[in-house]
Amino acid sequence: MTSFAPDSIVLNRKLPLWYQVSQSLRASILGRSPQDPLRLPTEERLAEHYGVSVLTMRQALKELEDEGLISRHRRRGTFIEPGARRGAPVRLLGSVDAIVAQQSGMTTELLDHGRAPVPTGIAEYFTDLAEVATYHRLRCDEKTGEPTNHAVNHVRPELAARIDLEDLVRWPMTKVLRDVVKADISRITDTVEARLADPETARLLQVPLLSPILHYTGVTYDTAGRVLDVAVIHYRGDRFSFTVTLDAT
Repeated sequence: MTSFAPDSIVLNRKLPLWYQVSQSLRASILGRSPQDPLRLPTEERLAEHYGVSVLTMRQALKELEDEGLISRHRRRGTFIEPGARRGAPVRLLGSVDAIVAQQSGMTTELLDHGRAPVPTGIAEYFTDLAEVATYHRLRCDEKTGEPTNHAVNHVRPELAARIDLEDLVRWPMTKVLRDVVKADISRITDTVEARLADPETARLLQVPLLSPILHYTGVTYDTAGRVLDVAVIHYRGDRFSFTVTLDAT
């Protein structure tokens, strides 16, 4: 039986390896194509693929099993749960793959795209630009079709020129910038705050006006400290929660 082939990553030794591996594998699972196999490679093969120990790989797989994304069967192997739904709580621990995983696993509709003047609210991030490329996307639950979040990405024009719109329907912007455009991503800063849904957000997310939403801003930097992308995402407050874990070491 052919096994599912996960993406490769470069591990950051400052973060727990099991966490990075679990988030990378999670993103691969949630972003898979319908025709991809459901069976995962063995623990040994996965450990070799990611360059970690079998014990670390086992811990990463347990994380995904606890979330309901995979099931493990003695003598048969480990399988992706075809009907598994992405859980609402998201744990962020400083990994780009955590951001990719958080954005994966939903049906995505590209609502609009084009060049626009840099919005006043994010002008501090693009002081060298007059315009940015803007992409509006609506993500919905794969099973119910219910809208879950509305994302607006503001991207440097020279990077946008290398983006295929079909990739933005299949993958999160972070993955497209890193793996397709080959942008040199150094870090992403996240800000999450509670707000009330304005009329346009309420319409897109199909919630009552002034319902609670989570307003997320993610700023992506390259190694030179230049901002590549500013993502502004509105999440339904009744569908998402964010947990950030800090390593004290």
